[in-house]
Amino acid sequence: MVEPLAYRMRPTNLDEVVGQQDLVGPGKIIRRMVQAKRLSSMILYGPPGIGKTSIASAIAGSTKYHLRILNAATDTKKDLQVVAEEGRMSGTVILLLDEIHRLDKTKQDFLLPHLESGRIILIGATTENPYINISPAIRSRTQIFALHPLAVDDIEQALHRALSDKEKGLGGYPVTISDDTLRVLAQGAHGDLRTALNTLELAVLSTPTDKQDDRIHVTEQVIIDSGARPPIAGDKNGDAHYDTISAFQKSIRGSDTDAALHYLAVLTASGDLPSIMRRLLVIAYEDVGMANLPAAARTVAAVQAAERLGLPEGRIPLADAVIELCLSPKSNSGISAVDAALADVNSGKGQKIPAALKDAHYKGAKELGHGTTYKYPHAYPGDWVAQQYLPDDIKTAQYYEPKHNGKYETAFAEQYARLRQAGPHSHA
Repeated sequence: MVEPLAYRMRPTNLDEVVGQQDLVGPGKIIRRMVQAKRLSSMILYGPPGIGKTSIASAIAGSTKYHLRILNAATDTKKDLQVVAEEGRMSGTVILLLDEIHRLDKTKQDFLLPHLESGRIILIGATTENPYINISPAIRSRTQIFALHPLAVDDIEQALHRALSDKEKGLGGYPVTISDDTLRVLAQGAHGDLRTALNTLELAVLSTPTDKQDDRIHVTEQVIIDSGARPPIAGDKNGDAHYDTISAFQKSIRGSDTDAALHYLAVLTASGDLPSIMRRLLVIAYEDVGMANLPAAARTVAAVQAAERLGLPEGRIPLADAVIELCLSPKSNSGISAVDAALADVNSGKGQKIPAALKDAHYKGAKELGHGTTYKYPHAYPGDWVAQQYLPDDIKTAQYYEPKHNGKYETAFAEQYARLRQAGPHSHA
């Protein structure tokens, strides 16, 4: 049986690794480990097809250690024992353990002493957040490295290498494919090199040779028919990505639920979960904010759930949050208030704190008049007393301009007005 192209093109040394240069590039941590012959166990985590197995293969090839690949979910303790025995005989063996987040306690307890002895160098691979889903016992014995989806240029580089490699790749085939078509394939892979390589192989092997020139002409349509997704406007490269993020926020701000869900779908299809989560948190507090603070809190919970689930399941709590934010009353009074306060700070106003508010918890503070006239609110009826909190030069400033677009801020606005009326320089 012939292995898939992605398997055949696995790197044999660190110089052949595509992408992840922040870890394997010159002077970076994994390369330094290999060069110093001071390997330690590690966990590589990130989406599928971005180089976890490739890095393990490259480390093994660069160090000449044997590489064994097992799956934490499907392989047994007996399989681990075979690897441990090989390590005992040869001195050291590298074990790539896929889906390490599914390692049960029995297998874990077997592995731990072998990690301590150095007979097994563990490289755990996972798509799950290791800080949440991997046991502390394993985490404490490993270094954790986050891998990122590959850039389009990195994937194109790997595709060119596969097309020219006559030994392991497709160099023995008379393939004609344009750079534009390769770009479509690289963009449609959404950072997943394994998908890109296997799609390319299917396209080449399934396309008949042209009888006129004895060439295999791989067109953009052939690539798409072979499984590549067309480029998405929200892909993480270029202006289109930022335009999509902008349209996403403006649609929620404008309470257009269907438009917001459309842009959420575009961003989800591009695989850019971090940008979605960050933008939703901004929207929740910038555009909804005081009008529906519970919605903002629920958005935080939805983002945390999505981060734990990853894609594609993470789209579900995110969609719920988008719908609630769209249909919530809106208020930007929070961001407007803090920006107004920042404007005064940045212009040099309000630098002298009132003496009553200064720290009085040290010897000599009383002689300086610090805190001596401070009125402790809890000592007064209703736990409130009128006194000046703002510096003299801005003592009448009003930064918060409440709105009445939801029941929460309406209630806050009424309380804010009462307090200002009762104490003209008091802000509670």
